[in-house]
Amino acid sequence: MLDETLIALAGAAGTAVATAAGTDVWASVRERLAGILGRGGGEDAEHALARSDRTVAALGGAEGADGERRRRLEGVWQERFESLLEPLAADDRIEVASQLRELIALTQSAGGVTAGDGGISIGGNVDIRADGGSVSAVRMGTVNIGNPPHPGVE
Repeated sequence: MLDETLIALAGAAGTAVATAAGTDVWASVRERLAGILGRGGGEDAEHALARSDRTVAALGGAEGADGERRRRLEGVWQERFESLLEPLAADDRIEVASQLRELIALTQSAGGVTAGDGGISIGGNVDIRADGGSVSAVRMGTVNIGNPPHPGVE
């Protein structure tokens, strides 16, 4: 049984894989996946690469990926990482956990901030302020500033 920390790590790694699929960093992520999932080498590594390629194909590239498909793949990859970690001895778990953290860091260092249709992606801090009766937001619809009409008067 995995503790909460390893489950969270597997989830973060699953998100990293699904997020990196089809991006500029994908080739590097793909190689890392082969190393992590193909710990025995040979066929295991080839199987891991084929699996990762199916991830990219399922998403249709980063631009065509809708949120639902991406979330499903995040879950699939989380389960794969949990299945990998669960039977391992403590020392091997530590090694694989370290490799998963490196995989996550690789995807984060690429600055791959993306958003789906209608979404907003921000790759840093955002500070939004409104002073003196003004209105401020990252995105907003119609805004009317002023006193509202009296009730019942049109």
